[in-house]
Amino acid sequence: MLDTPYPHVTPGPPRPSQIVTPASLALHSGRERFEVQGAGAALIRVSAGDKITVTNTEGGQRCEVVAADGKGRIDAGILGVAANSDAAGLKALLSGNTGSGLGGLRLGIERRGIDLSNAGAVALFDGQTPAGTDESFIATRDGVVIIAAPGNPMDPGAQDTATPLVVTVQRSTLVQMTRHDLADPLAEPVLDLRVKSATAQAYFVKAGDYIQIIDVDGRQCTDFQCFSARKLDKGIEHALDVTTSRTLMGHAYSMPGLHAKYFDQDFLPLLEVVQDTVGRHDAFALACASKYYDDIGYPGHANCSDNFNTVLAQHGVAPRAGWMAVNLFFNTHIDAHGVLISDEPWSRPGDYVLFRALTDLICVSSACPDDTSPANGWYLSDIHVRTYGGAQKFQRAVATRATPDAEPKMTKDTGFHPKTAALTRNVVEYRGYWLPQDYAGVGAIEEYWACRQKAVVIDLTPLRKFEITGPDAEALLQYTLTRDVKKLGVGQVVYSAMCYPHGGMIDDGTLFRLGRDQFRWIGGEDFGGIWLREQAHALGLKVMIRSSTDQLHNLAVQGPNSREIIKRIFWTPPVQPTAEELGWFRFSIGRIADAPVVVSRTGYTGELGYEIFCHPKDCAAVWDAVWAAGADQGLRPMGLQALDMVRIEAGLIFAGYDFTDQTDPFEAGIGFTVPLKSKPDDFIGRDALIRRKDHPMHKFVGLEIDASVNVGHGDGIYIGRAQVGVVTSATRSPLLGKNIALARIDVASAGPDAIVEIGKLDGLQKRLPARIVAPSHYDPKKLRPQS
Repeated sequence: MLDTPYPHVTPGPPRPSQIVTPASLALHSGRERFEVQGAGAALIRVSAGDKITVTNTEGGQRCEVVAADGKGRIDAGILGVAANSDAAGLKALLSGNTGSGLGGLRLGIERRGIDLSNAGAVALFDGQTPAGTDESFIATRDGVVIIAAPGNPMDPGAQDTATPLVVTVQRSTLVQMTRHDLADPLAEPVLDLRVKSATAQAYFVKAGDYIQIIDVDGRQCTDFQCFSARKLDKGIEHALDVTTSRTLMGHAYSMPGLHAKYFDQDFLPLLEVVQDTVGRHDAFALACASKYYDDIGYPGHANCSDNFNTVLAQHGVAPRAGWMAVNLFFNTHIDAHGVLISDEPWSRPGDYVLFRALTDLICVSSACPDDTSPANGWYLSDIHVRTYGGAQKFQRAVATRATPDAEPKMTKDTGFHPKTAALTRNVVEYRGYWLPQDYAGVGAIEEYWACRQKAVVIDLTPLRKFEITGPDAEALLQYTLTRDVKKLGVGQVVYSAMCYPHGGMIDDGTLFRLGRDQFRWIGGEDFGGIWLREQAHALGLKVMIRSSTDQLHNLAVQGPNSREIIKRIFWTPPVQPTAEELGWFRFSIGRIADAPVVVSRTGYTGELGYEIFCHPKDCAAVWDAVWAAGADQGLRPMGLQALDMVRIEAGLIFAGYDFTDQTDPFEAGIGFTVPLKSKPDDFIGRDALIRRKDHPMHKFVGLEIDASVNVGHGDGIYIGRAQVGVVTSATRSPLLGKNIALARIDVASAGPDAIVEIGKLDGLQKRLPARIVAPSHYDPKKLRPQS
């Protein structure tokens, strides 16, 4: 090789970093995405030249599109087409009480003066439309479109569910591409205030009023601080104190639910968090200050603390070098070494936090000017503040997303909530719904014994339901589930795993066969339905997978007396089995309190039990019938805390605890769901599961713990200094009178009756001896649920 005085160089200009993010976070793309819930509708502003695309995501969902101009006049010509229907579906949704989040839509229609009484609509799709079908329009002039996904209440024995539509709008002008529309207000605002980039604004909020702080363009942080106005009148400058709030709430930052309040240093409650669409904030670091920028080489940089000082001066508040604050949308956490880590925010365009003032407040909000770190996603933008009168009613809610690209879904009440709320206020967010943790006047221990000895009723609505229909439904399920679906008869239920190609579990759940080509999958994850839909599309199968969770709420009646209760209230036609005839893992279709229901002999307690599925509108009647029938049978309500006790005793697994996508069914203790030798057809993950079964690394076991010290998920299991496993679930068993656990242990260390130690503190300084036993601590042969 010839010597050269020049170093080797990479030819050409630099390549941009390859970063994959959700489409809604792509800067300057001009593409906005909206999700219209089944039996719901949405209003979207459009401008001339915008391309509007409506996608029938799950298939079989009707759609109505109504267009109106800036003066509220209905005109389908805005979309370049003629109306072909009378918008009956949209009108029915708005006139009823079953629509999905239609309060804001009604307000938007009213504010624009739109009269729907004689409105014409563009009707799209029908009940046979394949999943993924779309229709597009180009807006001919400025206006709004109302897009509806009409639907009637679903009959639990049928599969006529209403499902979401996805709307994408490709904006036509550069101005629209660089800024996002501000969504309509949640109600009529008292204050509508824009906080410009790198500035701050102070404002007054009356006790009982609501404060909505909105990230307009996404990934923009805002510091929030407030004072009791009455204290300020007396010259007392007691700001919201995050240290006090963390201590009293027991959380890193307050969230909707039981740990929702913020306080000042005198423990005076200042405000509570009502809604949060992000779920990641900071309450440790100060608002950015001049010293921060000075120390990293940016003297004189704009900062939130100085901006606070400027706008608070008019309220007589003395300046501070650095302000304590609730740093909304900041993405920080403390790593295993105690270091405070900061990264790009989770917030998307339009995300918000909604507070409720608990006393008269002077508030201040900033639009953080930090362009020196990822804290604002390397792009500074505005914050918007709206306040609403205290007469408004907003439900407590947090948002969840099924996938990174999905729209946020706010926590909802189940159809049984009016009944359970009358018995307890101790509720927690669980998979998008508020569920009781335990019941006042009963308590988890009494609920536990009622399940083991008499009967309990449990709201299990958050289970995800999917209607799988079409000539290729069986073929899809045979390929995507581990069980042999071809052996499943109409009226039968089977418990199965669903796996990725590498053998890791997506979900576990139960499959109902309603007909030759009709199935219902009930699991724990929204992604289960998405996965099924993806596989059907990839294989070109003739099958629809439609979500029905919001249309099908369910109540479990469990315990030795459950059959007697169901027998008293469940009517079935001659072609369906009665409660007495209903076998284990079978279901029947009939009526309770004249409401159509599906009743299955299934459960999650290790006891004889049934599950009732009905439409939300019938939940109150079903609850009342069950409650009345169980009055002399010792029936009690049961919350999640007691449910966890009974399911751990019975060795029943829980997603995210006892299995993840790194766990195969054998390692999760449900190897019986993988009939490798008897299932004649291939299925996703089969080759990997054969390999993992033949060469296991871990075994799922039970532990009996010789100590009354609390044990929890994630605690290490040791032999000597070496960690050989991990606790996946644990509880104090009232029946056995000792701590028990489910665990995953290195197969070489998992022999029966082997003695191991559970590590506490740092895993070494405190140990709890434990003995390895079978995972099912209670009724290992499952004789009770089969009785």
